[in-house]
Amino acid sequence: MTENRFDPSIADGRWQRAWDEARCFEADSNSDKPKSYVLEMFPYPSGRIHIGHVRNYTMGDVLARYKKMRGHEVLHPMGWDAFGMPAENAAMEKGVHPGGWTRDNIANMKAQLKRIGFALDWNREFATCDPEYYGHEQALFIDMFNAGLVYRKESEVNWDPVDNTVLANEQVIDGKGWRSGAEVEKRKLNQWFLKITDFADDLLDGLGELKDWPDKVRLMQENWIGKSQGLQFAFELSDGQKVEVYSTRPDTIFGASFVAVAADHPIAQGVAVDNSDAQAFIEKCKAGGTTAAELETAEKLGFDTGIAAQHPLDPNVQLPVYVANFVLMDYGTGAVMGVPGHDQRDFDFAKKYQLPIARVIASDPADADSPLTEAESGDGVLVNSQSYDGMTVDEAKAAIISKLESQGCGEGKTVWRLRDWGVSRQRYWGTPIPIIYSPDHGPVPVPKDQLPLELPEDIDFEEPGNPLDRHPTWKHTTCPISGKPALRETDTLDTFTNSSWYFLRFASQPGDKPFDAEEVAKWLPVEQYIGGIEHAILHLLYARFWTRALKHMGQIDFGEPFASLFTQGMVTHETYSRQDSGREVYFTPSEVERGGESAVLKLDGKPVDIGRVIKMSKSKKNVVDPDDIIETYGADAVRWFMLSDSPPERDLPWSEAGIEGCSRFVHRLWRLFGQFDAGASGDDKALARKTHQTIAAVADDIEALSFNKAVARLYELTGATEKAKPSTTRNEAIRTILLLASPMMPHLAEEAWEQLGGEGLIAEATWPEVDEALLVDDEVTIAIQHKGKLRDTLTVAKGLPKDEMEALALASEKVQRLLDGAEVRKVIVVPDRLVNIVT
Repeated sequence: MTENRFDPSIADGRWQRAWDEARCFEADSNSDKPKSYVLEMFPYPSGRIHIGHVRNYTMGDVLARYKKMRGHEVLHPMGWDAFGMPAENAAMEKGVHPGGWTRDNIANMKAQLKRIGFALDWNREFATCDPEYYGHEQALFIDMFNAGLVYRKESEVNWDPVDNTVLANEQVIDGKGWRSGAEVEKRKLNQWFLKITDFADDLLDGLGELKDWPDKVRLMQENWIGKSQGLQFAFELSDGQKVEVYSTRPDTIFGASFVAVAADHPIAQGVAVDNSDAQAFIEKCKAGGTTAAELETAEKLGFDTGIAAQHPLDPNVQLPVYVANFVLMDYGTGAVMGVPGHDQRDFDFAKKYQLPIARVIASDPADADSPLTEAESGDGVLVNSQSYDGMTVDEAKAAIISKLESQGCGEGKTVWRLRDWGVSRQRYWGTPIPIIYSPDHGPVPVPKDQLPLELPEDIDFEEPGNPLDRHPTWKHTTCPISGKPALRETDTLDTFTNSSWYFLRFASQPGDKPFDAEEVAKWLPVEQYIGGIEHAILHLLYARFWTRALKHMGQIDFGEPFASLFTQGMVTHETYSRQDSGREVYFTPSEVERGGESAVLKLDGKPVDIGRVIKMSKSKKNVVDPDDIIETYGADAVRWFMLSDSPPERDLPWSEAGIEGCSRFVHRLWRLFGQFDAGASGDDKALARKTHQTIAAVADDIEALSFNKAVARLYELTGATEKAKPSTTRNEAIRTILLLASPMMPHLAEEAWEQLGGEGLIAEATWPEVDEALLVDDEVTIAIQHKGKLRDTLTVAKGLPKDEMEALALASEKVQRLLDGAEVRKVIVVPDRLVNIVT
């Protein structure tokens, strides 16, 4: 091999073209090899790939290349989660069509991904905005509709009265529309829902089977599904009505000091008819948040209705009934029993409105009358609870449920936090919901032979609201049953539907249906799924629901889409900013010159503030463009950096010094590969053992996604090989390093493979075989100490007798020089570990 310098600017493109020409990474569903489906969560085409994407896809790429070397038929696809609000926002701001903006971004990002050399099957590429893709999604929606898994009901939404559109909860900032700044209203609109709650038990039980998912993700899903067992019962009200409440803690019923109902509860609405103050309070509630998470942090507010609720177990106690802003009509019964002593939300409310706060659970009965400074939610025994005093929490729950059931005013009940999935979105850039509103037959599906129902191209965003709703012709159609004039649904589907089945379409892409069940069964479930923890709940839960729905309809025979899940850490970077006219202005790392502990803006040479190391964010501009880094250091240095140092589940701080070090190692390996000596002979037993131990260990590390450990082992073997004398064994070690590093540094590996005369492409080569006999050490390194300090080391046969270890230690030249004739009083030998000499 020649001593020329490795030039990634030439090698990267050369080998990427060679892989494409050889069709190395095209998956063959008909192959008789064992199947391996490696998938990273597909990206949203925002315009540029960022370093966080690179880390995610590099991990999957190493695993896919490794599996191929181990004889697997690998499916490693890529596509684009292409619908969604950012494209629509860009259309409004820049006067472009969302489709054009999206497809331009896809072209840019695809070119970026190709520069990094990922082993992707681009033949299976699709974007969810392709009519072919979303037409099949419409067909699946119709199947669910016909199976009774889709329904329409009136639901409360956030309405922006200026933009005339529904806002997601995250688009409501301090009660105002994120774009218009207008006060958001609560409106009731007819919305389409998917019956995810039909599968609540199965979704919860299935978590126990997902042994190769992170515990934290399973716990997050368990909490989101939120199965709880408790008591549903009715309070008799002073105005002759009843109000149903549900509580998971019936054991605390004697600590109740108020009842609270939602602003749109019938009782609240009834009070507001003749009470303007009540009406004003209800309007104020409607301007607040709509999710449990938002209400948890908001100030707790209430309105006293003047109605009293009779305590069901104590005839001497009546509780005031409030309308409260922290109660949601869509959760439970829309009414709650307030127990301030044992629920912090209720405690805060009771303090504000000077309501009683009683302790009814105590770890020690002697504390029954001690005052509470905050709510206590722990276990204990009942106190201040009449005949139930002294019972444990579980005993009291059972007894109180039994008592109220016998009185006919309550029942033990299981409830779920999970709600059906509202999929209606009042915007253009999404999958059109394939429903027609017939004057005679109500909502009917679009006939499947008319799919895909495509979005019209001739739309504008000059006016606020949904362009589909005001399009002059698109929504006008005929009823497929009667032939009479009818209207299309102008809502589009939540973009989460697009990512709830895309992994099936990657595996099978027939033209006449969403997928072929037999072909899908060859690949699914996905062997390894990789993505961010931010998708731990909704995307993963919806994908799990979608596969169960398809199984329920007989279209597939499995319910879990992802056998193994890995959530990678983020890539982080410090921020650079300065104050300008009272606002914080941020700068990109490329705009800043760093020197020691300070930094200046290149443009004007003036100082900028160095902020915390945080997740890379476009808004904070602490992003690094992969193209710039690849241009300077090459793709393999970037890939190596993504895999080294930090465990892959932890955040990885970006550093210029780190990428420079990785680049140096790329060239260090190139020099080592250049030292392959075809004429060398002889064996090196220690190096052979190290080589085969590394083969086995790196394989285990990649299988476990412990890429940083695999990197460390390659550093070790490289160092040992560099120090070794020329021999046949050293040549084997060099060739082994080349093969082991090839999934991580594929361009360097191909270049060296060619120069060493390797057959074909290294991308098609097999993983080196392990000599099992060399995995067991038959030699150990022992330490020789004198006066508590290390003086020398010796490599000896494992299990060497103590007298022979002592003799070898005393014969050491370093020890002889150190002792210089001094009397040896004692020699302490620890077999296979150390010899300690006392003089």
